[in-house]
Amino acid sequence: MNVEFLDLEARAHSEHAQALRLWLRLLTCSQLIEKRVRAGLREHFETTLPRFDLMAQLERHPEGLKMKELSQRLMVTGGNVTGITDQLVAEGLVERVGVEGDRRAFLVRLTPEGRSSFERMAGQHEQWIVQAFEGLTPRELDQLHRLLGKVKQHQLDLE
Repeated sequence: MNVEFLDLEARAHSEHAQALRLWLRLLTCSQLIEKRVRAGLREHFETTLPRFDLMAQLERHPEGLKMKELSQRLMVTGGNVTGITDQLVAEGLVERVGVEGDRRAFLVRLTPEGRSSFERMAGQHEQWIVQAFEGLTPRELDQLHRLLGKVKQHQLDLE
């Protein structure tokens, strides 16, 4: 186990609020799982998590998305989206198509090859996530999901 991730949780001591210790535990778990996913995408598919995430957004929107929409959904700058999109276009995984009535705008969408490639990656991605939670019983998974839903809703209510 990589010590750099344990350091996040090690920052909290017993005198710190339980909520702070829990937050650091959640963050550590998230980072450990993400690290495994990133490594798996690199080793099995020679791709990155940002590329996977962009393709996932396009898979959910077969008609395509404008670059600005992609940027907003991925919560990254337009420049980041442009760079990733350029790579995926060069590899034949996505395409840019013009928007009728707007000569300056275009949509980005998966090509058939891109859709097939994403489906393979998504299936493996799901397996990695399932493996990450294999230490919990179905009842514990349901309970954790429910409790985190309450935390999420509280945060939304604070906005």
